[in-house]
Amino acid sequence: MRVCGFTILRDGVRFGYPFVESIKSVLPLVDRFVIQVGDCSDNSLEVLKAIGDPKIDIEITPWDPEMRKAGEVLAYQTNLAMDRCDGDWFFYIQADEVIHEVDYPVIRKAMQDNWHKPWVDGIRFRYLHFRGDYSIRDPLGYRRQVRIVRNDPQIRSVGDACGFGKNGHRLNSSLINARVFHYGYVRPPKAMAEKAAQFQQFYVFDKKGKQVRNIKDRPLEEVGEYIYDMQSCVPYKGTHPALMADRIAAKDWETPEFSHVPLWRNKFWWHGRLKKAIPQLFNPKQPRVDHTAKKSETNSVSAQPESQARAA
Repeated sequence: MRVCGFTILRDGVRFGYPFVESIKSVLPLVDRFVIQVGDCSDNSLEVLKAIGDPKIDIEITPWDPEMRKAGEVLAYQTNLAMDRCDGDWFFYIQADEVIHEVDYPVIRKAMQDNWHKPWVDGIRFRYLHFRGDYSIRDPLGYRRQVRIVRNDPQIRSVGDACGFGKNGHRLNSSLINARVFHYGYVRPPKAMAEKAAQFQQFYVFDKKGKQVRNIKDRPLEEVGEYIYDMQSCVPYKGTHPALMADRIAAKDWETPEFSHVPLWRNKFWWHGRLKKAIPQLFNPKQPRVDHTAKKSETNSVSAQPESQARAA
C-alpha cells in the first residue's frame, strides 16, 4: 500500500499558518508529499525547502487572479496537487490543520482495512476547531471531513477545497476515530485580519456567479482590527499534537475575552446549529434540498459507534 500526501500553500508565513507542523504531522504516514506552492510574497518557499525531507515534492503554480468565484482557485490548486499524486491513497491536509501523533495507528489501520474495499472512496476524520487561543474550542465548525481519498480520477476537490466529490455526489466514506486539529482561527490578530481581507478577493462572486463584494488585496497597514467571535466557544483541556508545542509556547497575543456558557443554554450555539440544520428558517429564498435521491451515497461507518466518533 502506497500513500501520497498533498497540500497547497501561498503566503503561509505572512498569514501565520502552522504549515510546517501541518506537513510534518502527515509525513510519517506517507511515502511522498506533494505541495503546490502559489506565488508567495513572503519566504514560505524557503521555509518549506528547509524542512529537508526527501519525501517532499514542490511545484510552483501562480494563482489565477481572475478566479474569484466562491474560492474556486483553492479547489483548482488542490486538484493540481492531487493530479501529481501517486499510490493507493491520497492524504490531504490544509496548511492550518495538524494530525495528532496518538491517532497514527488508527489512521494506518483505516487505510489498510479499506484498501481492498473499492466502494470506500475516502476516510473521514473528526474535527476540533480552535478559536482565539489553543485552550478554546469552537463546536460550531464542521464536525467531520474527508481527508484521505482513494486514487480515483473521478474524485475531485470541490467548492473552496474543504471537501471532495465524485461525479457530483458526496464520497462514500468511512468514519474513523481520528482527529484533525484545525488552527485556522488561532493566529495573531493582525495576521488574521490581513488574511481575511486578502482572501475575500477569491470570493468576489458566489457559486452562481453573482458579484457579492468588490475588495482588493490590501497591505497590512490598511487592514482593520480582527475581532474573534467567541460567543459559542467552549474550553478545551485535552492535549495538542507534540509538533505544536513550540508554536503554542510562543503565542504572544492576548487571549480574547471569553466567558463559557454551557451549550445547552448558549443561545448563540443553538442559533448556529439551527442555521446549519434548517437554513430555510434564515434564508426563505433558499430551496429545500431533497436528500432522498442520494441515499445510495450514504457514508459507511467504521467499526466504532458514530456516537463515539462524534464526541469531542
